Amino acid sequence: MQQHQEDAASYRGAGVDVEREEQVLSRVIETVSQTFAFVRDVGKPVLPVGFFANVIDIGHGMGLALSTDGVGTKLMIAQMMDKYDTVGIDCMAMNVNDVLCVGARPIAFLDYIAVQHANPDLINPLMLGLKEGARQAGVAICGGEIAQVREMLASERDGWGCDLVGMCVGHVPLDKVIVGKSVAPGDVIIGIRSSGIHSNGLTLARQVLFAQNRYTVDTKFEELGRTLGEELLEPTIIYVPEVVEALARSLNIKGLAHITSDGLLNLLRLDTASHPVGYEIDRFPPIPPIFSLIQHAGGIPDHEMFQVFNMGVGFCVVIAEADAASFMDIVKQHGREALQIGRVVSDPEHKVVIRPRGLVGQGNQFFHV
Repeated sequence: MQQHQEDAASYRGAGVDVEREEQVLSRVIETVSQTFAFVRDVGKPVLPVGFFANVIDIGHGMGLALSTDGVGTKLMIAQMMDKYDTVGIDCMAMNVNDVLCVGARPIAFLDYIAVQHANPDLINPLMLGLKEGARQAGVAICGGEIAQVREMLASERDGWGCDLVGMCVGHVPLDKVIVGKSVAPGDVIIGIRSSGIHSNGLTLARQVLFAQNRYTVDTKFEELGRTLGEELLEPTIIYVPEVVEALARSLNIKGLAHITSDGLLNLLRLDTASHPVGYEIDRFPPIPPIFSLIQHAGGIPDHEMFQVFNMGVGFCVVIAEADAASFMDIVKQHGREALQIGRVVSDPEHKVVIRPRGLVGQGNQFFHV
């Protein structure tokens, strides 16, 4: 396999230096992990830092799942559209979907909104989006913070600069925590469709579509059936209802992966160290037209597209073959689309192979073969 160097350079050129982020993150994890020793009894983390969410032991066999995330530069699309009432759904989704990945049910949410000014025409729509996200996820927003930090926020429209971050809490019995330890060859990989770009890869998308090709949010594309801005603002899907129901029915779910940045490479985050496996993707749902548009407009190769974007699959479930059909039925009942996209195989090299595209992934990169 030959590594393609232009992928990292291209994404770095758009403002995201993945290699440097990995270097910084390794030091952050080292420092944060040292704080585990500060907890003597209730509240001890039961997972290492770096999974989709962590779980702390609160006693009596119960755990609290914790995760935090933000919307990122999707807020810049909202600003370009002057439409802020959906990005709160994205913020909720990015957090609750991560909490699902440890087998937990999300129950509560906190938000942090940084603004240039206390602008009600900005903050009120943001809160309406968070409220709708909370309704979809079945959680309560128990508190939050609004910080006026004008000098810290850049914005092309004075008074409208903002950042939106959330934190989710879920609950899970400690003996029901799912991190992938039971994943085995022969298990089935189910992919649940995304609604489009979700909340990852917007920096590269903006660079290609707006900076390089001079499109605007009002540019209409026949293949999208709407304007570019409307497509990019489509909210991230909240997968809570179908996954929580499947967990409640005690289906033999082995692993759960929220497909965000790094795409299907997120499957490699499952804890399968005791029995090295790989993931063979032999089918893939039709790729949403927004990704084909971005790829064509930027001349972006497949390997970079699949490691930056979800490419149409927003959430993956690794499940015993006997329960795969039941899980897909549950997804369908909730109005979502699911497809068996592959299987777990024995693989000491721990790879993700996307056969329809001739891609092999290890670490945080895909390679053409």
